[in-house]
Amino acid sequence: MSSDLFDKVKSIIQEIEDTKPGVAEELEQFRLRFLGTKNIIKPLMAEIRNIPNESKKAYGQLVNQAKQKAEAIFEKLKAESEQAADQTGGEGLDLTMPPYPQELGSRHPVSIVMNRIVSIFERIGFSVAEEREIEDDWHNFTAMNTPEDHPARDMQDTYYIKDSIEYLLRTHTSSVQSRVMTTQKPPIRIIAPGRVYRNETISARSHCQFHQVEGLYIDEGVSFADMKQTLLNFAQAMYGPDIKIRLRPSYFPFTEPSAEMDVYWGLENEIDYRITKGTGWLEILGCGMVDPNVLENCKIDPDKYSGFAFGMGIERQAMLAYNLPDIRLFFENDVRFLKQFKASM
Repeated sequence: MSSDLFDKVKSIIQEIEDTKPGVAEELEQFRLRFLGTKNIIKPLMAEIRNIPNESKKAYGQLVNQAKQKAEAIFEKLKAESEQAADQTGGEGLDLTMPPYPQELGSRHPVSIVMNRIVSIFERIGFSVAEEREIEDDWHNFTAMNTPEDHPARDMQDTYYIKDSIEYLLRTHTSSVQSRVMTTQKPPIRIIAPGRVYRNETISARSHCQFHQVEGLYIDEGVSFADMKQTLLNFAQAMYGPDIKIRLRPSYFPFTEPSAEMDVYWGLENEIDYRITKGTGWLEILGCGMVDPNVLENCKIDPDKYSGFAFGMGIERQAMLAYNLPDIRLFFENDVRFLKQFKASM
């Protein structure tokens, strides 16, 4: 056993003597193998406990010899390398260059559009509110006036956490609104951007995960006219100062009255006909006055305060902004696709 260890140390000494690193990379590999924190000599020193007492001194000296020889060769070759660089004046060596070429990435198109929407609303006094993506039933549904028998609570539409009917992946960022309303007093003026989840079949127009920006404004005397002017300001900033909008009656559990907002996209080409179904109008968001039941659920006096809320899908906005035909492109992480958006950063 002890003779095998002696032979192993001698073979390592021979390997050290035979190794002749020629370039910087090889010199570094030499250092790591024989002098690094996980070098091959260190375990041999630990084997001294298995050496008979009369041979321990000789074995220890042999291991130290291996270590000292490795250090001497490394320092000698390192000095020679530095001297050669000095003699050439560092020709061809740029000390300001990074060690490896690093290609700059780009922002994701969803992030670009989301940041643009956030910036528009921040300019008129809205602040950003963010919350958890795993939400409880009350903040996601009950607080937002969605009763227990509502179809959205069915497991075919919502991702519930395994073995739980209390916690789920949020289906909308309205849950951020409910948390803000239960922790802050009016006036409240927030936007809530973030990822949401719904159990939908993945196709060119829908996905099981996507992003939303929802907004909420609550104060004394807030009216439907305030909401319309706010959303008109957003549409003009997003699509151009000459854009036209219209509000169509709709239904949402948490707003009353409710509306869908369309912008006039035009009918200038075949694509316009396709995406607007021949009408020229394109739906971009849902909105409405906050239902009094929602205010009561969140301990806000509906006789004193009123407000409006709105929400839009970011992928839909990004698909319009960049004329993209398939929502799945956003989630495939194809570098060839993402590189196209460097100029949009």
